[in-house]
Amino acid sequence: MTETALCFQQVVKRYGQAGVLQGVDLAVQAGECFGLVGVNGAGKTSLIKCLLDFCALDGGEIAIFGQPHDRPASRAPLGFLPERLTPPYYLTGADFIKYLLTLQGLKVDATAVAAMLAALDLDPAALKKTVRHYSKGMTQKLGLAACLLSNKRLYVLDEPMSGLDPKARALLKQQLRALQQRGSTVFFTSHALADVDELCDRMAILHDGAIRFTGTPAECRAHYGAETLEQAFLACIA
Repeated sequence: MTETALCFQQVVKRYGQAGVLQGVDLAVQAGECFGLVGVNGAGKTSLIKCLLDFCALDGGEIAIFGQPHDRPASRAPLGFLPERLTPPYYLTGADFIKYLLTLQGLKVDATAVAAMLAALDLDPAALKKTVRHYSKGMTQKLGLAACLLSNKRLYVLDEPMSGLDPKARALLKQQLRALQQRGSTVFFTSHALADVDELCDRMAILHDGAIRFTGTPAECRAHYGAETLEQAFLACIA
């Protein structure tokens, strides 16, 4: 029987009088690469904040590998990359990686770090520079490196391709495939439907705080009678 990595049941989140999530039901199976898509303001980042217990639920339940999400131990198998990563500007890249790994009780393996930098096309010399001198793309690569070096069972990535050039995007896709081949679960949000179509076993479309579709990209195209995933998406949210 396939294990469920993430389970959202009737998740409700409100900010004041505004309902952001309105009874979200979603399950991600262990070992899947799962994409969550939606327009700006659909509720994708709010759903992730709820998952990570950054904000309290107004209704429903979330489980991580069968454990309630608000128990700190339930999040131990999870690696997270936010959409807007802002490392402390005064840290060097090497300090940042060491800091994040140390927080998780992990030692820095110089060989593994070098291999990850090469895999993401980040110049090793960047580790000696403070983050204030990083471009958007370099910062994203640093965050990805620190996240992927944590060797987790589950990765939650909010717009992981943001700021990456075409080469880095292609290399990251290779890394995500490798993670899945090693048995990890990958759950990511994206505005790039082509990436979702290429990488994901299944996907969900979140619109106006509710799930409009869940299934494979091929099933999404077929359901809406569309030739492309972009066309299917537009039909779904119309």
